[in-house]
Amino acid sequence: MKIVRFEIDNTVSYGVLAADNQIHVLSGDIFSDTFTETGKRLPLENVKLLAPCVPSKAVCIGLNYHDHAREMNLPLPEEPLLFLKPSSALNHPGGTVEYPSISKNLHYEGELAVVIKKEARKVPVETAFEYVLGYTCANDVTARDIQMKDSQWTRGKSFDTFLPLGPCIETELDPHNVAIMLLLNGEVKQSSNTSNLIFTVPKLVAFISQVMTLYPGDVILTGTPSGVGPMQVGDTVTVEIEGIGCLNNSIVSG
Repeated sequence: MKIVRFEIDNTVSYGVLAADNQIHVLSGDIFSDTFTETGKRLPLENVKLLAPCVPSKAVCIGLNYHDHAREMNLPLPEEPLLFLKPSSALNHPGGTVEYPSISKNLHYEGELAVVIKKEARKVPVETAFEYVLGYTCANDVTARDIQMKDSQWTRGKSFDTFLPLGPCIETELDPHNVAIMLLLNGEVKQSSNTSNLIFTVPKLVAFISQVMTLYPGDVILTGTPSGVGPMQVGDTVTVEIEGIGCLNNSIVSG
């Protein structure tokens, strides 16, 4: 099931995207299984797609693909490396990513994002999937020069517009065996498979929830594969994940 969040006539709603690109409008809470179909149908082309959830935080994982570790000539981490993006960085499908005036090296990082379904605190690995609603595409936009300049990553990762998510939450997906690609102006720059993840989704949910409580709608960005690189003003970037769809954004001057 592909859940979308959208705006029409100044009203924000959730819906299920059908194969014919019709949105079946929902009522109720998608995070508590209390939602129902209203019977209303809307063509996808008639609405504005929004980020499919509004996280209180995005918990991101550094160096979590075997191919990316080889690319960087780095040893495999013993534990997941965590950093955060704030909710103020949230961006939408089709939204513009602002190139900060204080940066000269803006990078893309295509990633699979995990959407949390219910409050998760000190979750065991064995039951971690019970806390997952589904999966979406993400771009961990990074001001690489600022990231490298600072002793930690917060500033370089957290500018407004630096967290594009979408286009939907796919609830039925094997997160450990799907193709992931990133295209810059139509040219493939990243191409891998989530089978290359170092730390799996259950391990990430369990590990993070020992540190901080995850709330419904929070997202975990599971890391990026090899091939990261720069973007320029005027570029269009697409994150494409098998079974989910495409997240498209363009770069503008900030």
